[in-house]
Amino acid sequence: MKLAAALLALTALPLSAQSPNLAGRWLVTLDFYGGIRYLHLDLAQEATKLTGTFSGDKLEGTLTPAANGKDATLHFLAKDDQGGNEDVTGTLTDGTLAATVHETHPDDTPVTYKITAVRIPARPTAAPQRHEFTPTVFHHTYSPANPPVLTINPGDTVHTWTVDAGGNDGDNIKRTYGGNPQTGPFYIQSAMPGDTLVVHILRLRLNRDSAGSDDGMVQSSLNSNLAVKMKDTGKSIAWKLDRTAGIATPLHPSEHLAHYSIPLRPMLGCVATAVSPTAAPPPTGDSGGYGGNMDFNEITEGTTLYLPVQNPGALLYLGDAHAAQGDGELNGNALETSMDVEFSVDVIPNKNPHGRRVETPTHIIAMGYYGSLDDAFKDATANMAQWLTEDYSLTPSEIAQVLGTAAEYKVSEVADRNSGIVLKINKDRLKLLTKTPPKNP
Repeated sequence: MKLAAALLALTALPLSAQSPNLAGRWLVTLDFYGGIRYLHLDLAQEATKLTGTFSGDKLEGTLTPAANGKDATLHFLAKDDQGGNEDVTGTLTDGTLAATVHETHPDDTPVTYKITAVRIPARPTAAPQRHEFTPTVFHHTYSPANPPVLTINPGDTVHTWTVDAGGNDGDNIKRTYGGNPQTGPFYIQSAMPGDTLVVHILRLRLNRDSAGSDDGMVQSSLNSNLAVKMKDTGKSIAWKLDRTAGIATPLHPSEHLAHYSIPLRPMLGCVATAVSPTAAPPPTGDSGGYGGNMDFNEITEGTTLYLPVQNPGALLYLGDAHAAQGDGELNGNALETSMDVEFSVDVIPNKNPHGRRVETPTHIIAMGYYGSLDDAFKDATANMAQWLTEDYSLTPSEIAQVLGTAAEYKVSEVADRNSGIVLKINKDRLKLLTKTPPKNP
C-alpha cells in the first residue's frame, strides 16, 4: 500500500517536479586527455523517455527523476552508422549535466571520458544596441584563450578601429608590434559551436592619410626570368591617401609613376573566429577554416561574411586594414593602414558553413584556401556546390549546369602560406532558382 501511495503521489506531481524538461539544445564540454572539445546534445523528451542526437549520432534513453534527496539521473545510448556507440550515464544538478561516456567502435580501442553539458541559452530578445569600443590590447593569434574585450548580442552594432599591419594607429603612433595585430575578440551571446556567425561590414573609413607597401613580388608570381629582373626589389614604398579625392598616389613617385594613382577601396584583410581549443592558435598572418588573413579585396563596406563558430561566443577578431589592394596581394602586402570599422553580427543556429563564405550586394562568393592554387580552386568549387545544395536543393547535375554557365573565378591571395581562389555567382542568376525554406534549428 505504501508503494502504491508513493507511485500515486508521484504521478500527481507536475512534469517539472517528476521529470525535468530536458528538451532542447545542449552544449557539451568534453575533457579528453586534458584537452577541451565541444559537442552537441539535442534532446527530445516524452515523460521519462529521451530521444535525439549526441554528436550527430541518434540516441535513445531514459530519465530517472530526482527522489529521496538524490539528483535526477539519465542514461542513453547513441549509435553511429559504422557500428560504434556512446553509452552515457549522468547526473543532473542545478541544470548542469555531469556524465561519463563509454565509447566503443568496431576497429578501435574503447575509451572512457567525462563530459559536462549545459542548455544553450536562448537568443537574447533585447533591442539591438550600438557600442563604441576603443581597443587598448591587440592580439597576434586567433586563440580562444584571449579574454573577450566586449560582449554583444546578435543584432548589435560595434564601432571601433584597427591598427595597421605594423601596429600603428590612426595617428601613426605604434600601439603594438607588427604582424597583423587584431582588434577583439568580441563575444557574441548565444553563438555556440556548430553555429554560423554572420558579420555585416557596415562602414569602413580610413582614419589617416598614409599607407605603406613595398615594391617586391611574391615568389609564386615569378617565373625564372622575371625573378632575375626583380632581384633588387623589396624596398618600402610610402603612399599618400587623399581621402577627399578618393585616390592613393606614391609619396615619392619614380619617373614613370609621376602621374600614377589608384582609387581608394578600403577593405579588411583579416576577419576570423577563434579556432577550436584543441588546435594550436594560428598567427594572424595565417588563414584557415576560421577565416583569418584572407586578404580578399572584396571584403569591403557592404559585405557580409559567414564564418564557423568553434567556441562559445564565437570570439570575433578583425584587422589588417588596406586602403586598396590588387587581386592576390602580389607585393606580399597591400596599402597597409589603420581603419575605423563599424560592423554588426547575427547568428544562424545549428548550421555550420562548409567553408568561408562572402555575400556582396551583387554576388555570393565561396572561398577556397589551400597550399596551392589548384587545390584552392577545388576547395572553392566544393564550397559553392555545397552552398547551392543547402540553399537551393540542387542535384549534382543541376550544380554542374549552374556552375558551368555562371561561375566567376578570381585569385584572392598568393602572398601567404595558403593561396586563395574565390568562386562568385551573380545574384541575377540565382533569382531564377527556388530557394529552399530554412529548417527550424
